[in-house]
Amino acid sequence: MRVGFVGAGRMGAPMVQRLVGAGYQVRALGRTDEKRAAVAELGATPVTEAVEVADGADVVVLCVFTDDQVDQIAPGLIDAMPAGSVLVLHTTGSPRTAERLAVAARARGVHVVDAPVSGGPHDIAAGRVTLWVGGSDEAVERARPALSAYGDPVLHVGQIGSGQKVKLVNNTLFAAQIGMVAEAVELGARLGLDEAALLAALPYGSGASKAMGNIARAGSASNFIAAVAEFIGKDVAVVRRTAAELGADLGRLDPLVDAGLGH
Repeated sequence: MRVGFVGAGRMGAPMVQRLVGAGYQVRALGRTDEKRAAVAELGATPVTEAVEVADGADVVVLCVFTDDQVDQIAPGLIDAMPAGSVLVLHTTGSPRTAERLAVAARARGVHVVDAPVSGGPHDIAAGRVTLWVGGSDEAVERARPALSAYGDPVLHVGQIGSGQKVKLVNNTLFAAQIGMVAEAVELGARLGLDEAALLAALPYGSGASKAMGNIARAGSASNFIAAVAEFIGKDVAVVRRTAAELGADLGRLDPLVDAGLGH
């Protein structure tokens, strides 16, 4: 299977490495000499233009930072992809973007799946990043072998756009949990408890969560919020915008999310 890849950065580089290690022929975009050298070090074939990764590819993976970048790059990829191939969108963004691209791709016989990730580069490198995948049964099964090179579990959660919706709900919940821990730390301070001692103790209680464990390892709620606010904030902005498009809001999660972003 031939795989094209755009976005071999912090998250994408270990994906490329895992794909190469699994025996896939991978072409990856590198716009500068330095980036092309980095792609070659991963074992992939570097190319200079995004559309070149699509030439003859069975699967093309797009792993960029913003929805706007997806909108800029994906149409050209779709035009260059062969019929029967699958475009995978890893970028966290609006479900509407994935839905719109799927409609455009269908006219060319190209499939689209949205597959946002839960986890970090270390999870990808270990082959255990979670992938929430939206798309038709056929599209998901065509993409699954490549996705399984770095994803476990690969969860088909519904039609196109559903992966994004699950990711956005998850990230909203995670931000709210961060906010809850930050508020709990404030309560502890009012009760005269040392934050470090409190965070060392709470992960062993019934109120434990992944967010709490991460905050405990960071040493304080403020340290953790400072480290993740940019990334979580991007995702929360998307979910707020998407919810508004659908006539919804975050409800009672909203003030907790603000606390989780340090507001």
